Amino acid sequence: GQIIDSLHKTPKYSAKGFPMVRVTDIKGGYLKLDGTFKVSEAVFQEFSAKHKSQKGDIVMSRVGTYGVSSLVDSEESFCLGQNTLFIVNTETPKFVFYSLQSPYVQAQIEAKSTGASQKTISLKSIRELAIPCPPITTQHKIASILSAYDDLIENNLKRIRLLEEAAQHLYREWFVRFRFPGWEEVTVVDELPEGWERKIIKDFGEVITGKTPSTENQSFFGGEIPFVKTPDMHGNTFVISTSTTLTESGAESQKNKYLPLLSVMVSCIGTAGVVSLAADTCQTNQQINSIVLDQEYKSFYAYFFSKGLKGHLEGLGSNGATFVNVNKNKFENIEIIVPLEDLLIEFGRIAKPIFNQILTLQRQSQKLKEARDILLPRLMNQTLKV
Repeated sequence: GQIIDSLHKTPKYSAKGFPMVRVTDIKGGYLKLDGTFKVSEAVFQEFSAKHKSQKGDIVMSRVGTYGVSSLVDSEESFCLGQNTLFIVNTETPKFVFYSLQSPYVQAQIEAKSTGASQKTISLKSIRELAIPCPPITTQHKIASILSAYDDLIENNLKRIRLLEEAAQHLYREWFVRFRFPGWEEVTVVDELPEGWERKIIKDFGEVITGKTPSTENQSFFGGEIPFVKTPDMHGNTFVISTSTTLTESGAESQKNKYLPLLSVMVSCIGTAGVVSLAADTCQTNQQINSIVLDQEYKSFYAYFFSKGLKGHLEGLGSNGATFVNVNKNKFENIEIIVPLEDLLIEFGRIAKPIFNQILTLQRQSQKLKEARDILLPRLMNQTLKV
């Protein structure tokens, strides 16, 4: 295959335009373009002169979170941001993609990476990577077995998206458009249905800002307690796995930072406005403000309310700077409309089974990933014949 490097400068992002895939957008599996930054047509055309993205391309990160790859499975056009690259024109793109994830190739990537504070892998080193090369028919068979798992995971993601969209549609209908059951009989006072109130977030639920335990104490890390960071939240309704975990002593060193099940976590520093629900008791780092509700049914309302805060958080936390930072005080004083309790309870009654199904699908996908990752090295080194 051929390797095509990204742009060597950071372009100006725009609200509309063409997707630009950056290191943080490359997470393995099929490449997702929803949520990526956008660039102007001029920037897009500048990159497209080097290569026009197409189905079957592989994108890889090479700085920071380096050596992670995703497979392009759609015809939608996009360009690459800094520190990423394309691998194109491979005869068996799916096999090459899975080869890059194998322990054999990942070990080479690790050995060839350089740098202290931020590791990188050079284009030359990537070109020199040795990948397994069984006969073409075997390559197709291996890719077919492994992609069956990814297809099931992708199908689950589509079902999750549809389920969340259904609940969000109901939220908007009832709480944004005010078309809730019996709305025709309700008087509107000061632009709100009678009995509804304008409050602030801290009056609706307790706000907890996360914190990282002392990294100098290694006994605080590597336990069973999930420690949530913003990347763990991306694309996940629930956070069911985290890259970092805390031991009991690590979590107990900041016991006022525990979050119970169904807490609403909102990223407020850097990439603001990413929202997820806690699937288990957990803690977060300082980039996340979380809303802890006193009743389960309030969590689903708070989740969708928080999903609509992205633009507001970016404006609130920018102060003219490019780096967004919304502290606890700013976050907990954001205005929130509070409907009548009976309506919140009814919304929670409808939303709960939908979110339960989403959680089940997420956990099913996690098991599929684990099964695929067990099979992958055995297929690549052919200890498991096909």
